[in-house]
Amino acid sequence: MPIDVDAVLGKELTPTDFEWAEKDLILYALGLGVGVGASPVDDTVLQYTYENSLKAIPTFGVIPTFSCLGGLFGMPGMEINPMMLLHGEQYLEILCDEIPTRAKTVNNARISHIYDKGKGALVILETDTSTKEGQPLFKNEYSLFIRGEGGFGGEAGPAPGNEPPEREPDASVAYPTLEHQAIIYRLSGDLNPLHIDPQMAAVGGFERPILHGLCTFGNVGRAVIEAFCDNEPKRFRSIKARFASPVMPGETIVTDMWKVSDNEIIVNARLKEREADVVKNAKVTIA
Repeated sequence: MPIDVDAVLGKELTPTDFEWAEKDLILYALGLGVGVGASPVDDTVLQYTYENSLKAIPTFGVIPTFSCLGGLFGMPGMEINPMMLLHGEQYLEILCDEIPTRAKTVNNARISHIYDKGKGALVILETDTSTKEGQPLFKNEYSLFIRGEGGFGGEAGPAPGNEPPEREPDASVAYPTLEHQAIIYRLSGDLNPLHIDPQMAAVGGFERPILHGLCTFGNVGRAVIEAFCDNEPKRFRSIKARFASPVMPGETIVTDMWKVSDNEIIVNARLKEREADVVKNAKVTIA
């Protein structure tokens, strides 16, 4: 059944609650691969994995909003096949000075835009995460490409932008992933069987389960923190990225970065083992 644009555009989803503590931040860091190929007593590892002076990796800000995605399925006018959904882009903005190591939060979400991409519809789900006391923490925008739902005559949407300059990158950081990286990362909340079940991966057209796009997203974020923020995560303020192709667990993510202003970094991520870009048209802002 096609998407009923008039019925769902601007629709607010049921608010969801989310709570985290130190162990959740540590599990998220391990899910990204923090510590792989590095000394376990390195300060840049311990700041994300030891509860003494623990710091949150800023891209953790996507985690509280996973519960919002379930509200899309079964919504009147949005009867879509989940297997036809692709995660196209992600935007995350940090709205607080520093992410707390413990919090009880509420997520509010709405469908802000629906674009006609011909072969599919691009649904933009905008979410805001605040503490129960009302302190804003995160803003997220999920760009969800629904295959087979285009052709309804809507606007095509903006061009991707954020093209790298025609020069060598100012910095490159490589992070290896483990063969079982997706098994760890999914414990932070993204339980899509595409990332663990070989049969479901085959249905999606993959030889084996793939790494979560948001795991790659998190590694891009921490590469910028390492290269341009002196490993201080609170300087990281926002990231927008387009997912170009999947990473297979065990591959190495190489993040190339170009500093184009005092607080803007253009980013492209690729694989070391084979010719493939995995994140493109990406920009990070820093303080």
